[in-house]
Amino acid sequence: MEIREFERARTLLKSTPLVDGHNDLPWALRSEPGVDASRSDGFGIDLTQTQSQLHTDLPRLRAGGLGAQFWSVYIPCRLVGDAAVTAVVQQCELVHSLAAKYSAHLQIAGTAAEARSAFAAGRIASFLGAEGGHSINSSLGVLRALYRLGVRYMTLTHNENVPWADSATDKPAVGGLSDFGRSVVAEMNRIGMLVDLSHVAPTTMRDALDCTTAPVIFSHSSCRAVTDHPRNVPDDVLSRLAANGGVCMVTFVPNFVSEAVVAWDKSLQEAMAAAGADHRDLDERTKFQQTWSAPPKPKAGIEDVVAHVEHAREVAGIDHIGIGGDYDGVGSLPEGLEDVSRYPALFAALLERGWSEKDCAKLAGENVLRTLEAAEEVAKSS
Repeated sequence: MEIREFERARTLLKSTPLVDGHNDLPWALRSEPGVDASRSDGFGIDLTQTQSQLHTDLPRLRAGGLGAQFWSVYIPCRLVGDAAVTAVVQQCELVHSLAAKYSAHLQIAGTAAEARSAFAAGRIASFLGAEGGHSINSSLGVLRALYRLGVRYMTLTHNENVPWADSATDKPAVGGLSDFGRSVVAEMNRIGMLVDLSHVAPTTMRDALDCTTAPVIFSHSSCRAVTDHPRNVPDDVLSRLAANGGVCMVTFVPNFVSEAVVAWDKSLQEAMAAAGADHRDLDERTKFQQTWSAPPKPKAGIEDVVAHVEHAREVAGIDHIGIGGDYDGVGSLPEGLEDVSRYPALFAALLERGWSEKDCAKLAGENVLRTLEAAEEVAKSS
């Protein structure tokens, strides 16, 4: 990679906010050995210092040129009912606590304008994104409460179905969205919360696009035509984003961007099924891998991510793509994108391939901020 292109990328990210759609640091902090989960300050971990066991910390966020982050307030699917609501509220509180502790670096944002203001002030705008509709326990009141806590998107499902929507990685149950699922989408439109279609089944994607009155996002998904994984977005759905005004934020997850890794992961899934283990449960998957005798996991590379970005541009259009790395939500990242300091490497690779700085700025964050602004306008007119 040309040093000149890398420096051009770093300069670009100083003038336009890089908005990442998905980072799982809040849950990753809970998994650190010896942490005190009752603390409200990030469990005693000092994020002003490089944390080699994590993908994310403040020095590397600064090196990566991040301008705004949707912090995932993820909870596992095994938490249901009132336990799910309690856990997601705790996750929201953690993000607010981190922003208060590191106020010189992080600033909670609720609107696109607030994100731009934080970026202009030299801080990383911090949105919240709820990963998985199980977190609302089928309650529109809880959905509205999460919005008040700063949640600006909700992923309709995680790896398992919810009673009102089908997941991409579960057996079909309702055939997309139920009537209540359509009510959830309508209420998200009304209050200005983005509908996130990552993790959902293609039937759910299409139903949501049929009934939404505001743009949708995919906070961390790639292209199924490039890598055949159920978590990726089919071309017929990508092609609808232009009319909808939405954005597909291409993820870096090796399982979703590399066919070789997909094949390896299918073997893992089959081995887990034979052992009575649930591949959909991320914690169970991690534990199983520690004892599984298998060939080494193949490596994905930055070129795999570039292929997805360029395919999404071709099908959805340059105004409908973004970035959703999923840092600290996976065990490994593609070579060249190993942690949050490496965003400039992706943009340098695109510049090297002839992308204009204007188009790179759209990918970096202008597109998703426009989408959020559009959702805000729908809410104002509701």
